[in-house]
Amino acid sequence: MDALKALQDLHAGSARAAQFVRGWSSLAVLLLMGFGVVTAALHPGSRQAVLSTIQEVVLSQAALALRATVPPGANFAAGPIQPPTLTQPEREQRAVAEMLSKRFRVAQEAVGGFVETAYRIGKATSVDPLLILAVICVESRFNPVAESTFGAKGLMQIIPKFHREKLVKHGGEDALLDPEVNILVGAQVLREYIRRFGGTESALQAYAGAYEEPTSMYSKQVLSERSRIEQAVAKLRRAI
Repeated sequence: MDALKALQDLHAGSARAAQFVRGWSSLAVLLLMGFGVVTAALHPGSRQAVLSTIQEVVLSQAALALRATVPPGANFAAGPIQPPTLTQPEREQRAVAEMLSKRFRVAQEAVGGFVETAYRIGKATSVDPLLILAVICVESRFNPVAESTFGAKGLMQIIPKFHREKLVKHGGEDALLDPEVNILVGAQVLREYIRRFGGTESALQAYAGAYEEPTSMYSKQVLSERSRIEQAVAKLRRAI
């Protein structure tokens, strides 16, 4: 009975180790367990010490077996993989993309690409990227293939016949369905109008072809959208 009890204790005590020892020889394990049973039967008072010793041997051999499967030169000392650290501009763009994605129900991955492009082209053309994004909000709601009854195309709803000189090097008006080209041409138009008319509100009215419209409804819409985007950026900055 003592031998049977010893065998049961040994089996229970080494269960956790056994699950790691997949590559071990079953004969070696049986011999080790048999040795423990015999020793515990002959020396009942030392049963616990014997079982503890066997368990340590099993665990150490399991560790050796696992170590043998590690490729030469592998190093796991660095700990878990950490996500890449985002820069401040990248965090800002992500926050803007997330807000716009929810507002217009567009996939964040798609909006994120448009946001990154607006920031990059805005910097290159000295045009506020939030203004570019606000125009996109009003004009197309982030639909890159949008087309109006007046022939305006793409994210910023560029009318080709009014900006042919800007489209020549891009291959013509069909290039406006390329978000990169569309945002670039739209930013160039905004920059020209801001310089020509001396202010953002007047430039936006001219962009919409409603320069003389007395209520400035279009510019108010765009600037309202820009304000929403700016609030998302400000919230992020306060949280940092």
